[in-house]
Amino acid sequence: MFSQFALHERLLKAVAALNFVEPTPVQAAAIPLALQGRDLRVTAKTGSGKTAAFVLPVLNRLVDLKQKRVEIRALVLLPTRELAQQTLKEIERFAQFTFIKAGMITGGEDFKEQAAMLRKVPDILVGTPGRMLEQLNAGNLKLEHVQVVILDEADRMLDMGFSEDVERLCGECPNREQTLLFSATTGGAGLRDMIGKVLKDPEHLMLNTVSQLNDGTRQQIITADHNQHKEQIVQWLLANETYQKAIIFTNTRVMADRIYGHLVAKDIKAFVLHGDKDQKDRKLAIERLKQGGAKVLVATDVAARGLDVDGLDLVINFDMPRSGDEYVHRIGRTGRAGNEGLAVSLICHGDWNLMSSIERYLKQSFERRVIKEVKGTYTGPKKVKASGKAAGVKKKKTDKKGDKKVVAKRKPTAKPKPNAPLASADGLAPLKRRKPAPAAE
Repeated sequence: MFSQFALHERLLKAVAALNFVEPTPVQAAAIPLALQGRDLRVTAKTGSGKTAAFVLPVLNRLVDLKQKRVEIRALVLLPTRELAQQTLKEIERFAQFTFIKAGMITGGEDFKEQAAMLRKVPDILVGTPGRMLEQLNAGNLKLEHVQVVILDEADRMLDMGFSEDVERLCGECPNREQTLLFSATTGGAGLRDMIGKVLKDPEHLMLNTVSQLNDGTRQQIITADHNQHKEQIVQWLLANETYQKAIIFTNTRVMADRIYGHLVAKDIKAFVLHGDKDQKDRKLAIERLKQGGAKVLVATDVAARGLDVDGLDLVINFDMPRSGDEYVHRIGRTGRAGNEGLAVSLICHGDWNLMSSIERYLKQSFERRVIKEVKGTYTGPKKVKASGKAAGVKKKKTDKKGDKKVVAKRKPTAKPKPNAPLASADGLAPLKRRKPAPAAE
């Protein structure tokens, strides 16, 4: 029960109004420590309730502030606009019975309107690192009085090249008392380096091992001959799988647009989402998917983080992601909050090694699936069996008496090599093992 936490009564009222009853494992582990003021580094799978795990402690810190709202008190950094919008909504929901105000600044929105919002000084500022730095450099953003910094999806921010931006923004908060870092993957050396720079004696909470990050999702691969064959498989899956909503991931914007065009031509209600779309179109695509106006979303990895859609139970990787962490985030769009999901990856000959490396990273073996209606010829790399003949190995043969003969494999016209041992005159006498004679002076 959330009542076990030392939360303000106004926050407990909001929790009850939102029908939150039992805290998730990440909430049960992180909230008590965060309420104590500890720095945290938390790894937990997508859809596990990480947002509430940091929002509630931050609101609890600010709910009884006596000072007038003249400075920003908490900063939340995230990698994408979509995740920032989702987090802002969560903050507003949990703060509905308080006087705490939150604001958001991300790329793709009017710069001057954001500057005007900053002049009103929200208690909590949510945003992406790039636009925050732009407002900071323009003199519109003051962070000296920030008490808490939250880095959500920190691994993704590093992947997107925000490492220096994040470190600078943390440096602009010299009076911060607490830093909370959340991610869905363990990350690599870059993330460890950031933890060392921005966290002070952190508590490390590993809620899931990599192999457990998506235990509620069936993971399958289907081999394909080429991209046109992949498109046929996609259309078969959308026509025959049982699902409420689906997302198809590609590695390029061009391929996303191509697949979207094919789906629309087949009268499938779909939207496309990638970096070339302006903010208005991106919002529309996500809202239509959430409301059921579209059943399928075709997207690049811009949608792999922060997209939380009820009923999204099918993920298709048209292109394999380029890393194990990105794969985890993609398929994390399904199988959320304890629900089951299906993730299908389409594998051509050029995808096999990448797929195998992701299997090793996850310490899992994906289920191999064959659809007879759209079966191709490629089934994976051929296993080459080494044979004596293929390897050029000399074979031993036995004559009728059981004596062993050595038959050298050579071309009929081949010349003997220099210093090679001589055979007997008739070529039939068995060769005896002996040391070669010393070379002539």
